Amino acid sequence: MESRQLRVFVSLAEDLHFARTADRLNVAQSVLSDQLRKLETTLGVRLLNRNKRAAVTLTNAGEVFLQEALLALRQLERAESVGRLAARGEVGNVSLGYVGSAVSTGLLPATLTRFRVACPQVEMDITAMETPRQLESLRDGRLDVGLLRSRSRYPDGVTATVVMREQLMIALAADHPLAESETVQPNALRDAAFIVPQFSESEGFAENLSSLGRLGEFDAAPRHRVADFITALCMAAAGYGVVLVPQSMKAFAPADVAFRPIDAYHEEAELAVAYRTRERAPSVQRFVEMAIGSFG
Repeated sequence: MESRQLRVFVSLAEDLHFARTADRLNVAQSVLSDQLRKLETTLGVRLLNRNKRAAVTLTNAGEVFLQEALLALRQLERAESVGRLAARGEVGNVSLGYVGSAVSTGLLPATLTRFRVACPQVEMDITAMETPRQLESLRDGRLDVGLLRSRSRYPDGVTATVVMREQLMIALAADHPLAESETVQPNALRDAAFIVPQFSESEGFAENLSSLGRLGEFDAAPRHRVADFITALCMAAAGYGVVLVPQSMKAFAPADVAFRPIDAYHEEAELAVAYRTRERAPSVQRFVEMAIGSFG
């Protein structure tokens, strides 16, 4: 059974007139007759009563089959529409991971807003996730896209584009002696108790902290190791130490935390959009393009 045969039958059932239907479809009457005959042969039943001396009418079987034919054609049209949308990345699923700074910098909300407007039928699965776990999940196929801290190297099959850079600052309790100055000198942090998030990483903020130590000529070793910046900032507010943080983390900080720039320290924290190099899903490709296009 072909969709063309169904369309011919539905059109004939609507008009109950071969000549009129032929004119409307811009085909010869013989084509209509041939398509109808093939359909009836396939079904093994007559669908239309037709002869030269009487009006064309639907048989009982034709009346029943008409309802199913209409449903089938509507479903086919929906399938065709969904297929076209899928090819353009406008339907599908995207699994997205993000670090906290993707929220505080506006990268995550802005990208989601733009993508929802363009592709409202795409289902989003969004999870807060530290950079190392995002990279593992991207490599293993459990994640489609990551908004994460950039790395010098990525797992095989994963690549990334830096879309945002922000200044690194020292966060400390508002009543800390170093908070009295507008700018902190690197060597003034020699005896500071550093609170370090995501301490298991060999790159990222652990590397930035080591660079700060070299600038101030001291060993910038972590005193307190925590899982995230929110915990680190709360500990800083309570006076446990200081945190090297991206500037955007001001949005998450308690009121009694001060942020100060570091003199002559020019390293920046980079946010990147990470994805698989051989990604085939159009919806994922569309999201990546929008994220990079908005900020890259």
